[in-house]
Amino acid sequence: MSIALAVVEQVAEAAHRHGARSVESVRLQVGELAGVVPEALAFCFELACADTVVAGAELLTEPVVARARCGGCATEWPVGMPPDLCCPGCGGAQAELLAGRELQILSVCWADEPALARTHQEG
Repeated sequence: MSIALAVVEQVAEAAHRHGARSVESVRLQVGELAGVVPEALAFCFELACADTVVAGAELLTEPVVARARCGGCATEWPVGMPPDLCCPGCGGAQAELLAGRELQILSVCWADEPALARTHQEG
């Protein structure tokens, strides 16, 4: 719930700065290792939006597969869940996590702009 509240707060602040009175959608990037269950986030997001400028907005989540690179042989691989940080190329344990911990707002679409002028605020 705290993540959903933080997202709604940030979007509401951006809406205020841009003079938007309502939000159509919020697009989030969610890494496989971020510790976030997209379905639970969507449920909490809907509750957190109540009585805010974000009420009724659609939450769109884009998953990011966790990937690592071996420091010894430079092999890259998807680490999966639970994460396997042993290199499939050389068996080494010098993994550098390249992706999978992301949790960020990618864009917001304001709902109260005319359809032809509607823009996305990239974050």
